[in-house]
Amino acid sequence: MWKAAMSEEVGKAIQSVLERMTQAATRRPRTLPAVTPRLVAVSKTKPPEMIVEAYRHGQRNFGENYVNELVEKASDPLILESCPEIKWHFIGHLQKNNVNKLLGVPNLFLVETVDSAKLADRVNSSWQRVRGANTQRLKVMVQINTSAEQSKHGLPPEETVSTVKHIVSQCSALHFSGLMTIGRYGYDLTLGPNPDFQMLLGRRQEVCDSLKLPLEEVELSMGMSTDFEHAIEVGATNVRVGSIIFGNREYPNSAANTPNPSPSPSPAHSPEKTSKVVCEEAAKKMHHLTV
Repeated sequence: MWKAAMSEEVGKAIQSVLERMTQAATRRPRTLPAVTPRLVAVSKTKPPEMIVEAYRHGQRNFGENYVNELVEKASDPLILESCPEIKWHFIGHLQKNNVNKLLGVPNLFLVETVDSAKLADRVNSSWQRVRGANTQRLKVMVQINTSAEQSKHGLPPEETVSTVKHIVSQCSALHFSGLMTIGRYGYDLTLGPNPDFQMLLGRRQEVCDSLKLPLEEVELSMGMSTDFEHAIEVGATNVRVGSIIFGNREYPNSAANTPNPSPSPSPAHSPEKTSKVVCEEAAKKMHHLTV
């Protein structure tokens, strides 16, 4: 159970991540848009009290992977009372039968995982119906499966431009905000820039060229706890960070509900220290970067 004594630790963790993000942004090539990267604090499995503490330390953008968990947290009386300016990001796989439930979430800010034209159509029609007279468009990103893994959701990269064109031309209730990827876990940054991030950069360029969109208006959501600094260095405008802010996730104590755990890092190789080391080494190879 989360304890109030951890409040200071949450605040320190957020400040540390923000400082590292700022430093990473200074290492970006000048050819990239000078967009201040956004921190999305991934609060999956964490209690409302912990979210409120992060909010009290200035954090506003929070991400959730599961519709039911997001609905429950966004409607929690403590969060509604204590976090009036919270901005919820949905960052998990969205099934069509959960669209209406998701779009009813208070303070829903951005759906990052639209992965087909059909899903875009469903979200578009549902948003029109759920919001009624509210003319504000819903921000969405298109998720790309840059690593071509069957275990990952997202569009095949070659369908990126056609899907974005569909959203822009056919989904009047939606605002296309950018592209998102998860990428392959555990990529060794000492080998050079992450190829999944490079692919997303390339797809953004294709989208901007085809639709005549300014590069700085198409966001890139990529990078998590172990590689967010590198992601920002190569162009991320939105990073999704959870464990180094809130600690390891607590799943139900059930074999059926608990995902296969990743090996826990030793104290000498925490995610934060590992991220710093690999990013420093990757930075030495940034001259290979092509945008």
